[in-house]
Amino acid sequence: MVKVAGIDPGTKSMDVCVLEGGEVYYERVVSTEEVAKKPQLLIEAVEDAMPLDLIVGPSGYGIELTYLSDIPEVSLEDWYYKYILLADRSEIEEAVSKGVFGALIYYAMAKTAVEMKRRGWPVCYIPAVIHLPTVPEYRKVNKIDMGTADKMCAAILGVYDQSRRLAIPYSEVSFIQVEMGFGYNAVVAVKEGRIVDGVGGTTMGGPGFLTISSLDAELAQLVKEWDKEDLFTGGCISIAGRATPEELIDNLGADKRCELAWRAMAESVLKAVYSMKASVQNPREILISGRLTRIKYVEEWLKEKLSAIAPVKRVGWLPGAKEVKETAQGYALVADGLAGGKFKNLIEWMKIKEAKGTALDYIYHPKFFTHSKLRGRCGDP
Repeated sequence: MVKVAGIDPGTKSMDVCVLEGGEVYYERVVSTEEVAKKPQLLIEAVEDAMPLDLIVGPSGYGIELTYLSDIPEVSLEDWYYKYILLADRSEIEEAVSKGVFGALIYYAMAKTAVEMKRRGWPVCYIPAVIHLPTVPEYRKVNKIDMGTADKMCAAILGVYDQSRRLAIPYSEVSFIQVEMGFGYNAVVAVKEGRIVDGVGGTTMGGPGFLTISSLDAELAQLVKEWDKEDLFTGGCISIAGRATPEELIDNLGADKRCELAWRAMAESVLKAVYSMKASVQNPREILISGRLTRIKYVEEWLKEKLSAIAPVKRVGWLPGAKEVKETAQGYALVADGLAGGKFKNLIEWMKIKEAKGTALDYIYHPKFFTHSKLRGRCGDP
């Protein structure tokens, strides 16, 4: 009987979801802030569920299916920073010294990858939306984030959920999914049971709770100097000065900055969903998932605004799941399918194994090739 784990590296919590025989066997939610201080906590959370046939590790911006056993330990940390996190190691270490929270998360993810390697655990890393062969190449031009690996996993859970609820084959599944997390939002389009398009956290038209999301190129030119840590700032938390999404929502009507932040984020989600209608003209449903959508006001707003397109439904959780969020459940589905378990047909249908390359493969701007520290292909250490 196949026993696998998926690890979702969320901004607020890192969730471990273990399936045995396709059923939820074990769940663990660990504070990301605590893992950032002590990466060993995540290792211990997984270790409690061992032995495992396969672990899908935190995959960040994604990569073609890659097994940890194939990456030499001597180059692993640099490889992980470059291809999973799209970051320069020295840049992240400098940001860590400043106490930048997002950088602490990246640091913890890299350290746990090294520790899993040393323990000889059966770990693999998986693609994101941009790597999938089901997404036409012309939609990928000059894109990096069309939905990170965790957002892709949430959509995989959506495919399973709609197929199960409506008793239809994967080939008839059709939806647009809104995933709103503590840090980033994404909207992913699914047609005939396969991901065909997506707008990721840093390409959304408006802010997420933490991230500034897409930038006017004129702003990029005016500021000139940008660092990886800038991806973690400029969002609703910066606009409104509120520490949590709940505080932001609770102060609507009483605080103009909260109102400004919410309207900017909410309308960007609405516009992203409508943009996905170019790729999925008649979706069966709009599915919602993520930490922010569990706030009653946010859920009701989405249902009111999006029901004109299609019925709005919350993504159903795997039977037995009580704690871990949707993205972690999706990670576990992928792990089970890759290991030949109950969800093998789902993962094969969605062509996860056929994903290729890195998130950097579709950049055509000449300055990327002359200035970026990240230029290169996935075979380079």
